[in-house]
Amino acid sequence: MASDGSAPRQATPERPAPERPVVARTREELREARAALDDGDVAVVMTMGALHEGHATLIHKARKAHRHVVVTIFLNPLQFGPKEDLSRYPRTFDADLDICTAAGVDLVFAPTPDVVYPDGDPGVRISAGPLGDVLEGQSRPGHFDGMLTVVSKLMHLTRCDAAWFGQKDAQQLLLIRRMCRDLDFPVDVVAAATVREPDGLAMSSRNTYLTPSDRETARCLSAALRAGAEAAAEGPSAVRRAARAVLVREPLALIDYLVLVHPDTLEDVPEWYRGEALLAVAGRVGTTRLIDNLPLLVGPGGGALETFSRP
Repeated sequence: MASDGSAPRQATPERPAPERPVVARTREELREARAALDDGDVAVVMTMGALHEGHATLIHKARKAHRHVVVTIFLNPLQFGPKEDLSRYPRTFDADLDICTAAGVDLVFAPTPDVVYPDGDPGVRISAGPLGDVLEGQSRPGHFDGMLTVVSKLMHLTRCDAAWFGQKDAQQLLLIRRMCRDLDFPVDVVAAATVREPDGLAMSSRNTYLTPSDRETARCLSAALRAGAEAAAEGPSAVRRAARAVLVREPLALIDYLVLVHPDTLEDVPEWYRGEALLAVAGRVGTTRLIDNLPLLVGPGGGALETFSRP
């Protein structure tokens, strides 16, 4: 008995620390570690590092749906244009590994560029085609060719059954799905809804570049999307008008584009259109370029969607 006459407290058993994933840095290490996962389906979550809660949510969703999860951490130089500072991108591998550990990742593949591109810049690359020349492709020429090239290589190297991507990078997601369909990749491409900060800002590694005043300005992007979604039942013109009205009230945000497009073609939807559409915005706040989007159902009963209903 305790001194106060009560029964002694039972010690709470300590939970075992989660097992850290295997880390592979070479093709040989990846091949060996991947062979140990051949007893079931394998999902991959591809990242460029600087993981945040959005990545963690994506990994958790993949973990629930598949027996094994592989995370790739690779800062792909092919995705950076001549005016984009690759050296500025945050590198936080130890923190990234902690997130992967907590999420139950089996294997982390963290190669250097010479491992992914052993012969230097690849002479043969995947072309994004016309869909890669609009919106983000217009602002970042060659970006999507570089993205598809590394995604295709990582799909082959990890031998994944499924690949999970966030809805926030909607154009990237569309192009990866088209690549897998057009080139017969046997990979199920799965989308997860955009994860947002409490103030509505879409989670992104680039948010770390924002000053407090920049962050206040950046809130107009998600606010414009919400305003557009609230007007979705009235049709495309009402969506564009409502979203634009929010952006014009924030002169410190330099908007590259605000579009309402078909989710499969990225072409502007006409006024008579009714159905699923993508409301997307991109702009520069301070020195940081941000993108955001919201899937919508346009027409009677319309509004915001988490993800599109069709793959």
